[in-house]
Amino acid sequence: MTMSDPIADMLTRIRNAMMRQHETVSMPHSSMKERLAKVLTEEGYLADYQQLPGSPQPTLLLRLKYTGDRRVRRSVITGIERVSKPGRRVYVAKDEIPWILSGMGIAVMTTSKGIMTGQQARRMGIGGEVLCKVW
Repeated sequence: MTMSDPIADMLTRIRNAMMRQHETVSMPHSSMKERLAKVLTEEGYLADYQQLPGSPQPTLLLRLKYTGDRRVRRSVITGIERVSKPGRRVYVAKDEIPWILSGMGIAVMTTSKGIMTGQQARRMGIGGEVLCKVW
């Protein structure tokens, strides 16, 4: 079955797994999903990720990150939202990159230099497509 928006599917799987407090979440692998997982791991929103071999297609396994003890355990990601969609792409210039919760969250962007956070793109002075917001 083909998906029209695999990034939205990835974000929905992460959101659903966090609500049920799962340790891991798996999804079909793609290079863009892996680069997005790398950015989320580097920023401290995911514990780890790895690519598992599979017969028709490899699988991407994400380890979610939580804080607190067992009874008061909360996910590090409190919100994750898709911005640019296949029906409506959202491109921004370097001076229009959004601030998420006054810098407490991140905007993940795809630029000519690869997938990076909005803060990194702002520092490099380049714009691009806003994929999602995470806080």
